Amino acid sequence: MRRPRCGLPAISERSGTAVKGLTVASRDAMTQCCVIVPRNWPRKQLDQKYASKFEARREPSHEEYVMTKKTDADPSQPSLRPATRLVVGGRDPAANHGFVNPPVHHVSTVLYPTAEDFLARRSRYLYGRRGTPTSEALENALRELEGPACAGVALLPSGLAAISTALLALLNAGDHLLVTDSVYQPTRNFCDGVLKRYGITTTYYDPLIGTGIAALIRPNTRAVFVEAPGSLSFEMQDVPAIAAAAHAMGAVVLMDNTWASPLYFRAFDKGVDLSIQAATKYIGGHSDVMLGTVSANKATWERLSDTVHALGLCVGPDDIYLGLRGLRTLGVRLAQHYQSGLKIARWLEQRPEVARVLHPALASCPGHAIWQRDFSGASGLFSIVLKPVADTAVHAFLNELSLFGIGASWGGFESLAIPFNCASFRTATKWAPGGPTVRIHIGLEDTDDLIGDLERGFAALAAAR
Repeated sequence: MRRPRCGLPAISERSGTAVKGLTVASRDAMTQCCVIVPRNWPRKQLDQKYASKFEARREPSHEEYVMTKKTDADPSQPSLRPATRLVVGGRDPAANHGFVNPPVHHVSTVLYPTAEDFLARRSRYLYGRRGTPTSEALENALRELEGPACAGVALLPSGLAAISTALLALLNAGDHLLVTDSVYQPTRNFCDGVLKRYGITTTYYDPLIGTGIAALIRPNTRAVFVEAPGSLSFEMQDVPAIAAAAHAMGAVVLMDNTWASPLYFRAFDKGVDLSIQAATKYIGGHSDVMLGTVSANKATWERLSDTVHALGLCVGPDDIYLGLRGLRTLGVRLAQHYQSGLKIARWLEQRPEVARVLHPALASCPGHAIWQRDFSGASGLFSIVLKPVADTAVHAFLNELSLFGIGASWGGFESLAIPFNCASFRTATKWAPGGPTVRIHIGLEDTDDLIGDLERGFAALAAAR
């Protein structure tokens, strides 16, 4: 670009014409956190009265000269709908030379202009694991999606890391924790292993307990952990009722909100204090990244943030970028998972081999009324209970499927199906569904192709009886 006077139209060097909608910013408008110094001015001559207030920045070359555009819609405005927030949240093209996506910062060391700046830590960024523009972009986007009650978001290396870090942030030796019996099994392992070694007691409760949870809260109960629905057995918890009872007795509420995401379940509006997601799943959306997030309200954010920093936890910039890229299309992908999953769940309800379909969006599901009240959508994950057959027949069914992979996790573009049995690890409730159980994730394939694949699987099941 040619270098016109500030405030005049920016002139394209290629065409020699004004660039519509763009002007050269005045130096005062270019930034509120930087002071411009001449390119040949030695850093040590920078006046300390400026260094105490601003971050030193060299004057840009004419190729770097800043251009401004009329301010876009503020993503924090309540008028923006969730689908729009997914697109605009955490984005600031003007700060990145007009590029739509933020750069991927591979960093460790942050340099300071002077020794005084270093000792006073006068810098927006302190060290690579304490935050970068890349991590801030995803954190800000998620905070805007969660809503105004979200005070901050922490990024962790996996969903399990997010769960364990959130629990460690809240609990001390001698505390008591209540956890739903339908919880993700690795969460149970962490509670029964690590937390037990640290002198923290865990009690598991019936996921359908509702307000009855008040009877289980002790004087030393610090937190209640919910997961709605359970990611294997799909009981739908009454989160608002549980949260109200917990808060009345001084306990905080943590929730694994991976199944619905903030797009379909507004956790903070329902009384949750810490909302956790395995961003490995629907946020990433492509089965190519490990990532976890914890969103916290004002009452819990400082403690969560301090714990993350004290443990030295951070996420690599490439994984953060994959999460941010996936977030932009979460709305359209999750809508497709929802509709495709519901179509196939209804088809499975009619199959003679199936005793029950465990999907909260089905009217036949016991948790349907709560789902209707509290959720605005569903994901593509649900389970089925088969009529009694031998395990060999179930394996034949799964092995025959060509479009459904057999593997852990879910939330990617591909469909999955796995056998499971909760009986061995349930402690507060008895798992007796009446037949073998299979968890299904419906991906983004054509539903008619998936139905054809399931029909072939059921034929193999019949042949193996």
